[in-house]
Amino acid sequence: MRNFFRRLKEGLAKTRAQLVGQITEVVTGRPQFDRELFDEIEDVLIASDCGVEASALLTERLRAVCAQRDTIRSNEVLEILKAQVVEILSGDVAPGSIPSPPMVYLFAGVNGTGKTTSIGKIGHHLRQEGKRVLFAACDTFRAAAREQLSIWAERAGADLVAGKEGADPAAVAFDAVTAAKARGHDAVLIDTAGRLHTRHNLMEELKKISRAIGKAHPGAPHETLLVLDATTGQNGMAQAETFGKAVGLTGLVLTKLDGTAKGGIVLSIRQKFGVPVKWVGVGEALDDLETFDAAEFASALFE
Repeated sequence: MRNFFRRLKEGLAKTRAQLVGQITEVVTGRPQFDRELFDEIEDVLIASDCGVEASALLTERLRAVCAQRDTIRSNEVLEILKAQVVEILSGDVAPGSIPSPPMVYLFAGVNGTGKTTSIGKIGHHLRQEGKRVLFAACDTFRAAAREQLSIWAERAGADLVAGKEGADPAAVAFDAVTAAKARGHDAVLIDTAGRLHTRHNLMEELKKISRAIGKAHPGAPHETLLVLDATTGQNGMAQAETFGKAVGLTGLVLTKLDGTAKGGIVLSIRQKFGVPVKWVGVGEALDDLETFDAAEFASALFE
């Protein structure tokens, strides 16, 4: 876990350099905290992809704390912002109670975000906890999609249910959940075709898959996770909005945090849509994806 935090801190280095460096520059040497200074801090937060809503909230909270103090240094400003980031990102991250297994995870996202890879890594984590895991290959149209998920299932030690090429994805999902119930699996992780959030017919297909899962196991899917590439920045906002309307997201998996200057997108999405980040990824290995920790993220962002 410590090694992962080191990787996370390294991954957020560009965001941190921009955020901490510019805020320190803005604050240093200023005799008083006037409206202009707070506006400049808000601009820095927006430039770091924290989003307009989250940046305004952070700045307002900072203003309220500063109003109660006679003097304040740049490092204290950063500590105040860090504490507020933790507060915004904390809470509502644990899944609700499940009446009976299996726990069903539905994964959505556009091509290239690392969706199938994330399924493999999360499956690995669940296997490390001693759970029996099944992967469902519901991307039945992309060439080699089933083979790719099969490789990750083998790496993670998970079972696999896959339909024939061109099969109805919803039918494959239904069969997978039904099989998992019959075989006593603890978790089902369902891969879906990468779809552009602007393609109406593909979003309708995703809704159909979700309904089929609910028919096979009432109350499922228990988690509907959108996989986002952190390097896309504010484009992720449009994806979160559209996928959220289609299937009701319970959380995000944020990949490729290593090397991006857009780490503030975590705050932006959380503040605007109330969707928590549940997993973050900083590399390609099985252990390069971890459950999200708000305090660790804020430390990596500001320290």
